[in-house]
Amino acid sequence: MQIIAGIKKFQIEEPTAVTIGKFDGRHKGHQKLLREMLRFREEQGLKTAIFTFDMAPSGVVSGKKQALITTNQERRNNMEKTGIDYLVEYPFNQEVAQMPPEEFVERILAGYMNARVIVAGTDCGFGYRRAGNAALLKKLAPEYGYEAVIIEKEQDEHRDISSTYIREQLDQGHIAKANALLGEPYAIHGEVVHGNHIGAPLLGFPTANLVPPAEKYLPRFGVYASRIWIDGKYYGGVSNIGSKPTITGENPVGVETFVLGLEPGVDLYGKNVEVQLLDFERPEQRFEGLEELKARIELDKQYALEYFERHPEWL
Repeated sequence: MQIIAGIKKFQIEEPTAVTIGKFDGRHKGHQKLLREMLRFREEQGLKTAIFTFDMAPSGVVSGKKQALITTNQERRNNMEKTGIDYLVEYPFNQEVAQMPPEEFVERILAGYMNARVIVAGTDCGFGYRRAGNAALLKKLAPEYGYEAVIIEKEQDEHRDISSTYIREQLDQGHIAKANALLGEPYAIHGEVVHGNHIGAPLLGFPTANLVPPAEKYLPRFGVYASRIWIDGKYYGGVSNIGSKPTITGENPVGVETFVLGLEPGVDLYGKNVEVQLLDFERPEQRFEGLEELKARIELDKQYALEYFERHPEWL
């Protein structure tokens, strides 16, 4: 996959099937658009290309950064796995925010992106104040020589699948539901860092501590059954998301995963791993001391082991 990022003027020489959007989460609605693009590649030989922005437009317009279910790096990883040919992360600023939608289609989609097909959802919006829509894409198609393919929204329980819907489920700790909407487990990527050095020496559990990026949208704080990708293999785990209220001192929000079945002595520090949350067990809570914490973690471990007995497909 070729990534074009931070460049205002570029040119894709090959004819493309293009789709536009934030692709925050690559949920089932997004996957529907991606499948349609891949169909055009298979049937017409077009390259597949995604146009998105390097930051959420709403953050520039409002002046407030928006937390993302999928960070830019995670989005890149996802699109690489999907098999997309081009990913364009266009710089977004006030000038771009004020671009008329007709100019956006002419200059960027038909021009820079060399679109022969534009795949979009019925609710797509682009250009100044999102004035551009599916109807405008269809109207301009003959003039700029592309085919506009408008896809109906994917729904769940009579509701459009969207990033907003998924965030609601994450906020409530409904991780299984969020995963069903995403079509894959909610994941957090990062490098294993040094924590409080309590897990392995005092509690007897090998742990992997991640500090998620500031822009990462986190679910309800608490304990989850999880799996963790380490050196090409998935391990079962118990992940705590929160600020470790039992441990004294300043504890930034982090993701601490107790890794099940990991060979003794494996050094995880500095490794890039992926933690996928699978099932919510309990909210984060404060314990009176390490002994009480250790006893609770034993119960959490048993909960996770029983979960994987019921769901061996995750390992």
